Amino acid sequence: MPTSRQLAFQALRAVQAGAFADIALNRVLQSRQPPASAATDSAATDSAATDSAASSTTSSTSPPRSPLSPQERRLLTELVYGTVRRQRTLDALIDQFAQKPAQQQPPDLRLILQLGLYQLRYLNQIPASAAVDTAVELAKTNGLKGLAGFVNGLLRQYIRQSAAQPAGGDCLVLPADPVGRIGIQHSYPDWIVQLWLEQFGEAETEQLCAWFNQAPAIDLRINPLQVSLDQVEAALKSVELMPSRVLDLPQALRLPPSAGAIQALPGFAEGWWTVQDGSAQLVGHLLDPQPGDWVIDACAAPGGKTTHLAELMQDQGRIWAYDRYASRLKKLQENLKRLRLHAIQTFPQDSRQVQLRGVDRVLIDAPCSGLGTLHRHADARWRQTPDTVAELAQLQFELLAQAATWLKPAGVMVYATCTLHPSENEAVVRRFLQAFPAWRIDPPQLPHVATTFVQPEGWLKLLPHQHNLDGFFMVRLLARADA
Repeated sequence: MPTSRQLAFQALRAVQAGAFADIALNRVLQSRQPPASAATDSAATDSAATDSAASSTTSSTSPPRSPLSPQERRLLTELVYGTVRRQRTLDALIDQFAQKPAQQQPPDLRLILQLGLYQLRYLNQIPASAAVDTAVELAKTNGLKGLAGFVNGLLRQYIRQSAAQPAGGDCLVLPADPVGRIGIQHSYPDWIVQLWLEQFGEAETEQLCAWFNQAPAIDLRINPLQVSLDQVEAALKSVELMPSRVLDLPQALRLPPSAGAIQALPGFAEGWWTVQDGSAQLVGHLLDPQPGDWVIDACAAPGGKTTHLAELMQDQGRIWAYDRYASRLKKLQENLKRLRLHAIQTFPQDSRQVQLRGVDRVLIDAPCSGLGTLHRHADARWRQTPDTVAELAQLQFELLAQAATWLKPAGVMVYATCTLHPSENEAVVRRFLQAFPAWRIDPPQLPHVATTFVQPEGWLKLLPHQHNLDGFFMVRLLARADA
């Protein structure tokens, strides 16, 4: 039966071939689900669930699959996400201790070395001997028996070099320049490090990079149409969880790391809450929709902010939710039923092609590079490039320009991204204001919950290392009444 490390190796192979890390992980998790539950695991992605449903139709003579224990699932998840996230650091260690650099190693050997080094460097709870022995076993099991001795030697060399360092020292050799040093030490591409150095300086960039390498917090947004925050807090405490409040957000609770499976927590099935980071909750409060409004969510999927708008409107009025891909609206439609919301209609259409007039409020939660949520998406730092950012910035401007034609005089529009790239944030807004002089920035005023994050220009920026929230940019735009 495959071990957690063998399953992690299989998932990392898939990532190396181009799969998204979360999908690759879900597929190997599904491969260890008993057939009766594999097709209904609600934690899986659509594609993973489809694969597992197909596999459950195989011959009943197949040997039964024993499910992974919670501890094995946690280790598997940690190994996959951690190895993907830290791959530049791990490759630098391979470069340092092997005669050939990581890029020139056989792909499977490189993955096995990365897995072993990740455990030795970042997982203090795993004995060094276990990390080495299991890496050697992976080599033998996966057609690399002749290189098992090399795996053993390199990993043991890392252990010896680490032990020889003074207290708090590190055997990893780093370049002197800030871009290379931070990029290798914290495992980021140089262009992201350079971008943040220009914005925040060296000390804050290092703090930001370190923050994104932590496991993400899980925040809940309470559905006030079904329950109060106090009631949910009491229900969670009844199962020995101690949630915490998040800033002054009226609907937010943060779960402790020991929360376990989300779907098993009190109130999930009843629609008492949904998962949404505190930063994302601020977006709905900034738009401030009112009961009876006609609201457009121009980029709605997967729908977290859309459902928040309905809650803020007391489910009274019209919310039209657009997305280019019908498949991406499925999650929103599922949550509408669970949260018992009725004001939302979904439309599988590119909102740049939509013609409307007389809308009260518009939310543009724009597609972006996601550089404010790198802790949630292990492989995002390696998938985005300056070229993809330039393409996104053009798309973001086109969305704003089209949405501006929908609103009635004095209509309100909020533009938001979960990135920390000025080309997608400040530059897009400046370009829009230059092209549409009838619009202006309308910053929130006290006692609004978002005023803490207002910058001198009137837009809001949330920096993870300062606020312990996802990185976000958002701005409220107001059309002139006589426009």
